[in-house]
Amino acid sequence: MSHPLDRPVWNALTGRQARLAIASGKAVRIDPAYGPFAVAQDMGEEAQAALLATLRDPEDRIAVIEREPWPAPGGTRLAGEGELVQMVFEGVMPDADDPRIVLLGEGDAGEMAGLAGGTEPGPWSSMTHRYGDYYGIRIGGRLAAMAGERMLLPGLAEVSGVCAWPEYRGQGLATLLMHRVMRGFAARGDRPFLHCYAWNTGAIRLYEALGFRLRARMALTILALA
Repeated sequence: MSHPLDRPVWNALTGRQARLAIASGKAVRIDPAYGPFAVAQDMGEEAQAALLATLRDPEDRIAVIEREPWPAPGGTRLAGEGELVQMVFEGVMPDADDPRIVLLGEGDAGEMAGLAGGTEPGPWSSMTHRYGDYYGIRIGGRLAAMAGERMLLPGLAEVSGVCAWPEYRGQGLATLLMHRVMRGFAARGDRPFLHCYAWNTGAIRLYEALGFRLRARMALTILALA
């Protein structure tokens, strides 16, 4: 029996986050306002045709995260690909807090989008900040760093959107914010996990220092209409 994290998008969008999903037969896609994630139930002809149907126009893109690269359905083309590491928290949950950390909300959405756009922690759309709780630290009134959550699976929650402006890096802000996000997960019984590009060795070292361990290497497949 496969682990839920072997198919994170499918298990999130057919489970705890089904309310965010747009179903298309044997395929599912998150509301594009939240992000680009989509996947089919399997690689059969019917499911692949349903995945094709989730693409809206020639400029649209969907992102599939699976253990192996996802084959492009007929009528689509490969628009990008990459290798991710999937890491699961196995350390001791930190209990310290920092008074500078604030819960971000709708009034911060513009600054959050600007920070994500300027630092590229991962896909960010107009409603990505509504996945769940996001926390930030302001310095001189400016949102310097943030972190939050993305995919939710049974007993698991993904740390995501971890980023800081270059001039504020090296101060431990990402660590403080990740700790806050993770404590929120623990309070509701969720174990933290995350995805990171395999080439981002600096981030991987940080996550390992925080208690995350490699679970699997995952394939990111980005598809567009042919």
